[in-house]
Amino acid sequence: MVEKKEVAIRVPAADNSPMEEDKPLKKTPKELKDAPIKEELSEEDQELKTQLEMLIERLKESDTKLYNPTLETLRTLILTSTSSMTSVPKPLKYLRPLYPDMVTIHDSWPDNADKHFLADILSILAMTYDDDKLDTLKYRMVGSKNAIGSWGHEYVRHLSTEIGLEYNRRQEKDAETEDLIELALEVAPFFLAHNAEADAVDMLLQLDIVPKLVGFVDKNSYKRVCLYIAGCVNYLESPDDAICLRTTYDIYLKHGKYAEALLIAIRMSDKTLIQSLFDSCEDPLLKKQLAFMLARQQIFVETEDEDLQNCINNTHLTTHFINLARELDLMEPKTPEDIYKSHLEHKRSAGAAQVDSARQNLASTFVNAFVNAGFGVDKLMLPEEDDGGWIFKNKDHGMMSASASLGMLLLWDVDMGLNQIDKYIYSEDENIRAGALLAVGIVNSGVRNLADPALAVLSEHLEDSKSVANRVAAIQGLGLAYAGSAREELSELLLPIVSNPDLAMELASFAALALGQIFVGTCDGEITSTILQTMLERADGQLGETFGRFMGLGLGLLHLGTRGQCDVTLETLKAVEHPLAKKTSVIVEICAYAGSGDVLHIQRMLHYCNDHIDSESGADDEFQAFAVIGIALIALGEDIGAEMALRSFTHLMHYGEPVIRKAVPLAIGLLCASNPVLSVLDTLGKYSHDTDIEVALNSIFAMGMVGAGTNNARVAQMLRHLASYYHKDASCLFVVRIAQGLLHMGKGTLTINPLNTDRQIMSNVAVAGLLTTLVAFTDVKTLILGRHHYLLYSLVTAMYPRFLITLNEELESEAVAVRVGQAVDVVGQAGRPKTITGFQTHSTPVLLAYSERAELSTEEYLSQAPILEGIVILKKNPDYVEEVKA
Repeated sequence: MVEKKEVAIRVPAADNSPMEEDKPLKKTPKELKDAPIKEELSEEDQELKTQLEMLIERLKESDTKLYNPTLETLRTLILTSTSSMTSVPKPLKYLRPLYPDMVTIHDSWPDNADKHFLADILSILAMTYDDDKLDTLKYRMVGSKNAIGSWGHEYVRHLSTEIGLEYNRRQEKDAETEDLIELALEVAPFFLAHNAEADAVDMLLQLDIVPKLVGFVDKNSYKRVCLYIAGCVNYLESPDDAICLRTTYDIYLKHGKYAEALLIAIRMSDKTLIQSLFDSCEDPLLKKQLAFMLARQQIFVETEDEDLQNCINNTHLTTHFINLARELDLMEPKTPEDIYKSHLEHKRSAGAAQVDSARQNLASTFVNAFVNAGFGVDKLMLPEEDDGGWIFKNKDHGMMSASASLGMLLLWDVDMGLNQIDKYIYSEDENIRAGALLAVGIVNSGVRNLADPALAVLSEHLEDSKSVANRVAAIQGLGLAYAGSAREELSELLLPIVSNPDLAMELASFAALALGQIFVGTCDGEITSTILQTMLERADGQLGETFGRFMGLGLGLLHLGTRGQCDVTLETLKAVEHPLAKKTSVIVEICAYAGSGDVLHIQRMLHYCNDHIDSESGADDEFQAFAVIGIALIALGEDIGAEMALRSFTHLMHYGEPVIRKAVPLAIGLLCASNPVLSVLDTLGKYSHDTDIEVALNSIFAMGMVGAGTNNARVAQMLRHLASYYHKDASCLFVVRIAQGLLHMGKGTLTINPLNTDRQIMSNVAVAGLLTTLVAFTDVKTLILGRHHYLLYSLVTAMYPRFLITLNEELESEAVAVRVGQAVDVVGQAGRPKTITGFQTHSTPVLLAYSERAELSTEEYLSQAPILEGIVILKKNPDYVEEVKA
């Protein structure tokens, strides 16, 4: 078969001219691209174009009488033109080529009203002729200064952009900016009146004059303005963030919104502001609500009213919690076996019968304490016929945690708790006595009693020279009982223990830690200098003890959330030559920027993790573990930062040194405490089978933290699988049991997440408790699996019911219908968007998960609190009219 070849056939053009490809191109592709597209104009458009050109020609003539009517016609044509949202109005479009001529005309005219009028028209035209000269602003400045909104919304937005650009240019040259600020203060009210609150705030932020907003907002715009400013705070540097918070506070106060203002004052950590706000509130019912809000943050203010004092002291917390338990039918105590559900675990190999070992009994002690926390009833420690039998099923230091668990079981119930604990304080066994002293501190955690029983009981044992265990327990008990109270008498009791060089490093470190918990976030100068002095004076051998990390943590907690105020302390630490100084400086830095979302400091922590340190040569690389925890601590509460941090942890886990890898699960646990995110659980599940036993132990504990108080079924299943996987490894099984106890904490009613009040406020006291526990896990084998497992009870300062309880005006529980759903971020959104999605209607009291929000589903009541969370007082709505059912 003959093969056919392709042949190109040339076809002549219709007019017998040469082929197109033979013709040389008259224009290059670039010229073609830049060439203006000829537009076919309609008769009407052509007429408009001709009219505009004629008007401009008239302005070039010498007859000045024609100028004003001509300019009036131009203005009318521009103002009355209509166009779609996406196209430029036609008069502006046709005047654009004539813009240079109009500029020349403007420059040639003498300074008079007509020249100002022309400047106004040039100002609007410059929007379409933007060549980086900022002419819209330039001609607005020399124009007739008529009403800012006369040219419409888009003109004002363009003008505000140019104001910002010009301000930045002048700032670089240190030039005057008064005229710009004056113009911005004209623009801001226009934006606020036209639902463009975000534009107004952005402009004033750029010009550093946010406080001026207070005078402009009215009752219609203040909510949206405050919501937007408060939302911006996470992304601002110091001192802009503090200025914005103060502005929000002033706006709320101006409109009589005391509860909202209090939340802002708490975010500012300004005790004076909180006290003055509380004193200035005259509505007795609202004042009680403020008291409950302060109690949630464990901030104590002075008042002579006994009812208010009881609210602030959290005196009724235990009553409300027990009422919630009764309402949800949770009063029946649970045994550790109810939690383990051993029958669901995979069958163990033959001969591995369950042994009643002291280590497993100790695990059961913790599980029992966490699961029945706050309920005041259990089946191990507090049965009717109790003779202390369970305590003696634990060995030596295990007895200390067993007797301390009484404090957890009777949490917040001071009177009942002290009666039950009292008999153990005078026990002959040193460990039981020490545990009872710690229990006294635990039972008083989060509540304040005017009789100060914890101080009275524990201060006696601080000088107990016969028993170090008793002294340590008394010190830690004071730290837990008075966390966040900043009481001077406690400083006088504990400082001598820190500064005494003859005492063991263990005592000095735990005293420093207790002071850090009590004075958290205060930057107390005397305590800071005493701890630094102790570090300088102590021998290297003592500073090298594992307890040294708690001295560093105590110093860090003093600076919690204070940002730049830690600089002097960091400089002083450079004088300490021991490696502990490096660890401490990292701890101080991460604490100072906790919850700030500061990207620069997260980068610094990642740089610390980047260094390869040869630990075999004697160099201490442990500071890298604290840097990893620091990434989570700084990113806490800022969603985008938290997501980025989780991604960084994956890289650190792949490429990091062993010291970094063992800290990653702890950081994940802190970032997602009581918030069981599926992807995080899968990650931790993978790490819990790691070949490095410390990574596995920390991952298991982190799973407990992530699921803490949620009863999450997936976590429960994963932990049961781990219990059978590690059934021969006593250490891992011990941590698995503790994680199971945390998961079912308070039978699913408690949370340890430090963020509360719709995730707006980070509780310093809760962070202090979480960090103490995590720092203990950085040396898990010596501390948690050694003699200091009682450090797990440090979590008590972060434990709080995740309930919503509604009270009537007599402070009695009132069941009300509420909608509970996933929270939606509505900052800066137009209109009145829904704040929750996928909601269900429940009757209070209800439990709220980490990402959930509640709102009243009836208009019969008015809430005294801006956010339905915790204890909320309701008032009858006087305008409510009940619907008549047909």
